[in-house]
Amino acid sequence: MRRARGFTLIEVMVVVVILGLLAAIIVPKVMSRPDEARAVAAKADIAALTQALKLYRLDNTAYPSTDQGLQALVARPATQPIPANWKQGGYLDRLPKDPWGREYLYLNPGVRSEIEVFSLGADGQPGGEGTNGDIHY
Repeated sequence: MRRARGFTLIEVMVVVVILGLLAAIIVPKVMSRPDEARAVAAKADIAALTQALKLYRLDNTAYPSTDQGLQALVARPATQPIPANWKQGGYLDRLPKDPWGREYLYLNPGVRSEIEVFSLGADGQPGGEGTNGDIHY
């Protein structure tokens, strides 16, 4: 009769060491992906907000003022300049929050372009680098 054989302790230890080496190489690369994904999501949101602002401008001949802000895309502004042809129902159902849970910021006129929509990044402070840097479209 033949006896069933299992793995030896040495074989199991070799497999554990190989898995540990693979984890040491792969995990740091995978762990940086969430930060990259948040930046990509913020850029997509900013692009959508910018398109809604362009539609607002087509209907009303001007972008909302900085004081009216992005809220002008969801609800008709009550402050000057009052839009003459504001689209019933708005240009967006709701305003998204950035991937870190904060409101997107809006400037008219912008520093970098005619208008600016941006996020302050992970740290919520102006400026910064990497994941803490401001995110513009």
